[in-house]
Amino acid sequence: MKKLAILGGEPIIKGENPEIVKEMLTWPIITKEDEEAVLDVVRNNKFSETKITQEFEKEFAQWIGADYAVAYTSGTMSLAAALFAAGLGKGDEIICPTVTYWASITAAAGLGAIPVFCNVKEDMSIDPDDLERVISPKTKAIMVVHYCAYPADMDRIMEIAKKHNLLVIEDVSHAQGGLYKGKRLGTIGDIAGMSLMSQKSFAAGELGIVVTNNRRMYERALAYGHYERNNENYITECEDLKPYFNISIGGVKGRPNQVSTAMARVQLKYYDERCEEIRKAMNYFWDLLEGKPGVRPIRVDESTGSNMAGYYASKGLYIAEELHGLPINVFIDALNAELGGNQKWPLFAHGANYCLHTHNLFKTFDLINSGEPSRTYGAERDVRKLDEALKLSEERRKNVFAVPYLVKYNKEWIEKFAQALINVIENHMDLVENYKLNEEDAGGQWFGRVNRS
Repeated sequence: MKKLAILGGEPIIKGENPEIVKEMLTWPIITKEDEEAVLDVVRNNKFSETKITQEFEKEFAQWIGADYAVAYTSGTMSLAAALFAAGLGKGDEIICPTVTYWASITAAAGLGAIPVFCNVKEDMSIDPDDLERVISPKTKAIMVVHYCAYPADMDRIMEIAKKHNLLVIEDVSHAQGGLYKGKRLGTIGDIAGMSLMSQKSFAAGELGIVVTNNRRMYERALAYGHYERNNENYITECEDLKPYFNISIGGVKGRPNQVSTAMARVQLKYYDERCEEIRKAMNYFWDLLEGKPGVRPIRVDESTGSNMAGYYASKGLYIAEELHGLPINVFIDALNAELGGNQKWPLFAHGANYCLHTHNLFKTFDLINSGEPSRTYGAERDVRKLDEALKLSEERRKNVFAVPYLVKYNKEWIEKFAQALINVIENHMDLVENYKLNEEDAGGQWFGRVNRS
């Protein structure tokens, strides 16, 4: 039996991280080629031009397998443009999983549309079984989020959308390049938006992009935030947009800085092979934990033709009852101690994004000063009443934890990272004995009596 580091034992990593560990945890991978592409923009004052951006759009569309792509300043902007492109308007309802980043759905209120939240499954992907509970005659679209690179069940979702004549918008901000049964995520629904910011698996500074096979949606997306392309050279089929040429219809400037699109062109060239190595590393990490009590990976069976793209924000499930009720926060503290606790931020962490329906923005905020909350403005029902059923998602997200994002395949060190989990799992009773639950004195919270020195 090992004495856990949190109880005074030896950690797996002592002192500062070795260079190999730093390399395994450093993302994105920036090379001389990226630097030269960016410096070309800087030296020649190409920041606000669009030539590089349009070249990137063509390359990205071809790579992902879509007819059209439009780049934006951020993923948030790209999702707003996708909502406008899809024709969301006053009183339209759009369904979105409650566990996601706020940018997935917040822009709907600015178009007069109404966010309706549904539950997520244990793997944090949108729950198709909960969709029909919240569909009404006013429902126009489903926002599908491929959360933390896990592909949503697109067969079921598309079947339900077809049954109810709904549009499907994909948020691929966590899963760029991922596959669902051989199809690129973002090309299965009607339109997709995604972030390419510096922390994502496809990282290009601060950038977003929309992809679609629908010409009308493409032109509406262009007109929404690209004033210099809202003209007869680009808008050729949307007759209703022609009276509004030369001004950004959305009142926003979505044109990205070409520092980001220049970098994105370079990143795209190597992205698939880098993601393949990430998947090799992360899959090996989880394979080492197969059958261990208390933890389950959130990953797909790649034999189905699906994959986890670049494994962005990799997560696992914690099953406390398999470890004698050890609270997840104690479990995570012990994991980080095994790795020496010398990271800039914890490599193991608790939770997923909070449930959006619990935020006051989706309860009481009046965006356009209409005199009533934005989620009820123009609505035929108070969709907030549907949120009661979302306590299931509130509970499910509590059992999720983040694991180290391993971007390099190094067998020896992947085994060390996995060993941190194995050590805590195999010696968890030492923690249970040292962390006592005293409902009267601690209000039902666990408190420690351990030596953290």
